[in-house]
Amino acid sequence: MPVGTDVGPVRPVRARHFVRLKLRVTANNFKGQSWRIVLYVVGAFFALWFALGGFLALAAPGLLGEHQAAIIVTGIGGGLLTMGWLLLPLVFFGVDETLDPARFALLPLSRRTLLLGLCAAALVSLPTVAALLALCGLVVTAAALGGWAAAVAAGVGVLAGVLLCVAGSRALTSAFAAMLRSRRVRDLAAVGLAVLAALLGPLQIGLVAAIAAADWDRMAAVARVVGWTPFAAPWTVGIDVAEGRAWAALVKLLITGVTVVGLLLWWSRSLESAMVGTATAGPATVKNSGPVGSPVTQLFPRSLGWLGRTRFGALTARECRYWWRDARRRANLITLAVVGVFVPAVVNVGGSGFQFDGAEGFDVLTSASPVAVSLSMVIVGALAAVTIANQFGFDGSAYAANVVAGVPGRVELLARIAAFSVYVLPMLGVVSIVLVVVLGEPGWIGLTLGVLLATYGGGLAVNTFLSVLAAYALPETSNPFAMSSGAGVARSMLTLVSMVVAAITAVPILVAALLLGDAWYWLALPVGAAYGVGMAWLGAYLAGDVLDRRMPELLATVTPRR
Repeated sequence: MPVGTDVGPVRPVRARHFVRLKLRVTANNFKGQSWRIVLYVVGAFFALWFALGGFLALAAPGLLGEHQAAIIVTGIGGGLLTMGWLLLPLVFFGVDETLDPARFALLPLSRRTLLLGLCAAALVSLPTVAALLALCGLVVTAAALGGWAAAVAAGVGVLAGVLLCVAGSRALTSAFAAMLRSRRVRDLAAVGLAVLAALLGPLQIGLVAAIAAADWDRMAAVARVVGWTPFAAPWTVGIDVAEGRAWAALVKLLITGVTVVGLLLWWSRSLESAMVGTATAGPATVKNSGPVGSPVTQLFPRSLGWLGRTRFGALTARECRYWWRDARRRANLITLAVVGVFVPAVVNVGGSGFQFDGAEGFDVLTSASPVAVSLSMVIVGALAAVTIANQFGFDGSAYAANVVAGVPGRVELLARIAAFSVYVLPMLGVVSIVLVVVLGEPGWIGLTLGVLLATYGGGLAVNTFLSVLAAYALPETSNPFAMSSGAGVARSMLTLVSMVVAAITAVPILVAALLLGDAWYWLALPVGAAYGVGMAWLGAYLAGDVLDRRMPELLATVTPRR
């Protein structure tokens, strides 16, 4: 720029600039990507459909004049909504990080400006818009029960609640991402999330039992207590005004405001770490264990010594290391651990009730059956294989090394399947054993393992094709839960397609279970294992030819755009 050129006054950066930047980046991501536009439209349709259903459900208590139902919906329902908004990004959807905080590290932006800007940009998304539309049902309920003053209070509470959910979700995912960058705490994180997911089963059982008992007065009392916690405080302010307790609404809005400020401060601390790209675990230590071995010895440590010193063995060893060290892949393994605990608990114990015995106390009445157990194993097996539906997206531009080396597609896919199964198969075994022990049916171990392995193998066959034909780029960020705009919809659609097709591949196993009767308890394990291995090998064999033909296109697809 020539000296003396007048560049005009420097305008301060505001939150609206981050929103405009996100919208422009999102639009640029859709250029030349027709399939992304289609997925985004489909996602918008489903978001609108869920928003309409949520609106009707939340507005129903007010339209029907059910004051007690309104208290239960805003208290217990609002608390569950907040918990789901905080935890579901960790487990299923990921968090939209179209604007990577690391890209702003060298810009002269204050922490406050960056934080408010990123928060404003996070509010511009399909899930947030759909949630706002659905939560307008609370405004309708408050208006019907308490007039315009209650409606205004409910509207303020809805806006405060959405801000609370967005700040809490971003703070939690950022903090957990920083924790996952430290391999020392990944096991503790996995156990913590698995335990949290395991608690959802008993909570659901208690909720079903409470509904069956129809003790609405007790549920309303619980809802009033929950309404004073940050999880449900913003959603209940409209009901408080309708009941003539404006002071309670003000106190709850204050609780919500203090919580939002605390979450933003927490997010700010983890955000700075993400910008500089450092882990919080402290400096790494290098162990001096003697002379450095050959590259082959370093690639094949003692735990992987069983692998042959071939191209397949080298690729498998490399992928095993990636699954162990890459934070984004570890996050998916944690998701699998959570789902493996949650789904069987819901399907097999979800319809349970409680029976009280004066001498023995409460007993859980399970309604598990071989059919219900088999269906739950089909769901777990299908979900276990979903993780590799975008396995090349984890590599990103690094996949160019395999393209240049000319790795055969079949070898590539078989090695990736083998490495992924090193971690997944023990998880499936633990899920199967724990389930039969909890149900008190040790004779069902062959049934559960057989159906699991068969569905998992079918899911691997399906997802190898999806990983070659429907891959998408992941953002270059230190947050393993990050998704660029539109990628969350793509991930959801891929998960749905993969699960449906994987469940279809398990139909022969389910038919065999119906036809063979009691003999299936003995034949399920060998037949299911053989079927799963055969399906996985067949999928890799057929998809390998497709991969050989479209390696350059796949590399261009999974390479993040600058």
